[in-house]
Amino acid sequence: MSKIRSKINTFDALRTLLAILIALVVSTIIIFMTSETPVLSLQNFLFGPLQRLKYFSYVLEMMIPLTFTGLGLSIIYSSRNFSLIADGCFYMGAVIAAFIGIKVAAPLGIHPFIAMLVSGFFGGLIGMLPGIIKIKWKANELVTSLMFNYIFYFLGLYIVNYYLRDPDASVFASYKFQKTFHMARILPGTRLHFGFIIALITIIITYLYLYKTKWGYAIRTVGNNHHFAEYSGINTAKVIISSQFFAGAIMGMGGAIEMSGMYKRFLWDVTPSYAWDGVIVALLSRNNPKYVPLAAFFLAYLRIGADMMSRRADVDNEIIAIIQAIMILLISAERFLAFWKQRQENKAAKEKYLSENAEV
Repeated sequence: MSKIRSKINTFDALRTLLAILIALVVSTIIIFMTSETPVLSLQNFLFGPLQRLKYFSYVLEMMIPLTFTGLGLSIIYSSRNFSLIADGCFYMGAVIAAFIGIKVAAPLGIHPFIAMLVSGFFGGLIGMLPGIIKIKWKANELVTSLMFNYIFYFLGLYIVNYYLRDPDASVFASYKFQKTFHMARILPGTRLHFGFIIALITIIITYLYLYKTKWGYAIRTVGNNHHFAEYSGINTAKVIISSQFFAGAIMGMGGAIEMSGMYKRFLWDVTPSYAWDGVIVALLSRNNPKYVPLAAFFLAYLRIGADMMSRRADVDNEIIAIIQAIMILLISAERFLAFWKQRQENKAAKEKYLSENAEV
């Protein structure tokens, strides 16, 4: 059984890598078809972030919010619930953190951690809502989570507009945060902040939670077979709600860290794309927390490379949308390389059968 499972995991990894490769090849073809300087465009796209430490730090900066949203959604999807509440959790986490950064006085170094804890708690409450409604009224969590995203987006705008907005600012913006609210930098000459370290710690905690605790085992059991989990005595309703609280807390905390680490005041009149990008990160990592940093780094690298290409050459950075679309289509398509998977499973089963008969 372990050999079969190993072969399936290998298949999933190879299929993901092949999907990424195909997406990059198609993008390269498009660049050569549309650009007057295709070599320069491709050079900036693939190698631009590596040219200077400052450029590479942009990749690490973007990794941070992608990691938090990817981790949160990985937990939710591990239980086979398809909530997209990440947008609401992340945005409200940032709004609550901004409120604390402006209205609450706290010592240097402690201030951002207070915002993280409070934003994480409220993010967890928001994350629970689609699960509670699904359990109580059998409502589809995909639909309710999308509706809640709009509700919390406009609620966040209301809070900022009526309680935090700076009337002297020429654009939609809150008052400036207190100096004690800003997160410390960890790389001189860049904006890379301590949130990167917190993200790494959160990855470890999430992995241990999912794969080394009874609660994580219950989540994965519910995800693998909901009915079997019920028959084995697992309280599936409790597992779904608790897992979504933990996931929402991670994503709400991510919003607070992004606000404390990267901004001097709240400026989001539209929701950032980090929450939706978290879906791609979770998909690429196969809902496994230990692969989330790799997926987040890959997506962040593509984003920064595409931005540098659009600035230095004549190809718009919307090409990232093409890459993402191809990756999602191929990874989510069950029939993509299904023949190879079936052959590997049959081969592993045959080897297991022969080895058992030989022992007899």
